[in-house]
Amino acid sequence: MIFDYLIPVSEKVIDVLSNYQDLRFGTSINIHTDKNVPEITKDVSIVIIGVQEDRCALNNEGTGDDFTIIREELYKLYLGNWHLNIVDLGNIAKGNSSKDTHFALQEVVRYLVKKNIIPLVIGGSQALTYSVYRAYDDLEQTVNLVSVDNKFDLGQLDSELNSRSFLSKIVMEEPNNLFNYSNIGYQTFFNSQEEIDLLKKLYFDTYRLGAVNQDISLVEPVLRDADIVSVDISALRKTEAPANNNTTPNGLYGEEMCAIIRYAGLSDKVSSIGIYEYNSFLDDKSQTAQLIAQMIWYFIEGVNFRLKEYPFGTKKEYIKYIVPIDNDVIVFYKSNKSNRWWMEIPNNKFKKDTLIPCTYSDYLEANSQNVPSRWWKTIKKIT
Repeated sequence: MIFDYLIPVSEKVIDVLSNYQDLRFGTSINIHTDKNVPEITKDVSIVIIGVQEDRCALNNEGTGDDFTIIREELYKLYLGNWHLNIVDLGNIAKGNSSKDTHFALQEVVRYLVKKNIIPLVIGGSQALTYSVYRAYDDLEQTVNLVSVDNKFDLGQLDSELNSRSFLSKIVMEEPNNLFNYSNIGYQTFFNSQEEIDLLKKLYFDTYRLGAVNQDISLVEPVLRDADIVSVDISALRKTEAPANNNTTPNGLYGEEMCAIIRYAGLSDKVSSIGIYEYNSFLDDKSQTAQLIAQMIWYFIEGVNFRLKEYPFGTKKEYIKYIVPIDNDVIVFYKSNKSNRWWMEIPNNKFKKDTLIPCTYSDYLEANSQNVPSRWWKTIKKIT
């Protein structure tokens, strides 16, 4: 049972709830305490889990040591107009070795994802992303991973698993379930040209910080196609999130990060999310804890307003557009519900056409007789 790996939420946090009698977050969810062990039933939508593991965090020792302030800030927020059943399962404690902690997280995430419950992981080292990814091994499906980070975290192929090398482990190790990796918010001077070139050769998607700053909606289709979302707090600028030893002067603003997280929540496909590298020892006036609490709030709001579109809906709910281009044809679909766009990809490998999220700009680009890059990259990966 997954509770073998979990410890209850601190009584200090529970005591804070006595100050609130109205519709605050903490008084409206089911919390794992010394006196209450929640049932994980089919009507649960989201489960919050802290992971107290810092041994694979480079230059950020102490991360994940204490999530008390995050919970206090989260619990006192007012509820949105939500209809979701949310459970806070408490924390996975640091094991005798980092492998023990990673194993525990993998088992908990596997259990929840199989039940169609979204694990919302708060860490702890971003290397924990590897264990979340491995939890999908039994699902017999390919996985799309989106990382919000100023670095790619490829590291050296022969290095141990850590917060700067977990991506290379995901890409190289068997079983390989990864179909696509996307990075949001990378800063070129933190990534070697060899790494940038390698991701291009693999037809992965990367979005520089400047492009995201200029138009945040650019990343909506990326998150709409994600299964796993991994957020490194160092993607934020230091003035926004001091509680991370690797934040720098440049990075995302808090409101940009919240918009990204809301896009992840709105995605019908995202089935797990992690927010990593929070270091309570460095949190000046609880600023980063407050921001993480608001990020969680926005993710939950997004999940609440999911529209159950593709791949859950049918093509009858879309307007079909056929665009002849060169010697080919690209088929677009526009949702009648949300006005969001998809492109059809002829998948000869599996003899079944699939849809990938796109933007209206992709449609306009095709009409100008230019093949949209996301269409071309997807074709390359399946042929």
